[in-house]
Amino acid sequence: MPTVRIRRTLPILVLVLALGPLAAACGGNENGSFDAQPGTPSPSCLQHQQQEPGIRYTAGQKADPTSVLTMMRFYTANGTKAYCDGKPATETDLRWTQLYRSLGGDPSHVAAPS
Repeated sequence: MPTVRIRRTLPILVLVLALGPLAAACGGNENGSFDAQPGTPSPSCLQHQQQEPGIRYTAGQKADPTSVLTMMRFYTANGTKAYCDGKPATETDLRWTQLYRSLGGDPSHVAAPS
């Protein structure tokens, strides 16, 4: 089924490359890294993101496809779960989910902004 996987990720990658310069202009920093909770492959709740989206995710053609796809996959699978501390999304969390949606992620896979 590799062909199916390529067909599903190719449109997202094209969007990353096309929208990246616009997103980079919105002030992403160089070091911003997404925490996909690698120690918990199927988390029951979300941890708040500690860093704003960086250029690995927002630099258009210079974005790192692996980083972008990791973030997209994480939110597709877990984006509607509550935060572990019971608090609402922070501004940083909202920037990540906004990036997810702007790159073509299904809005129903992330909590609606409040």
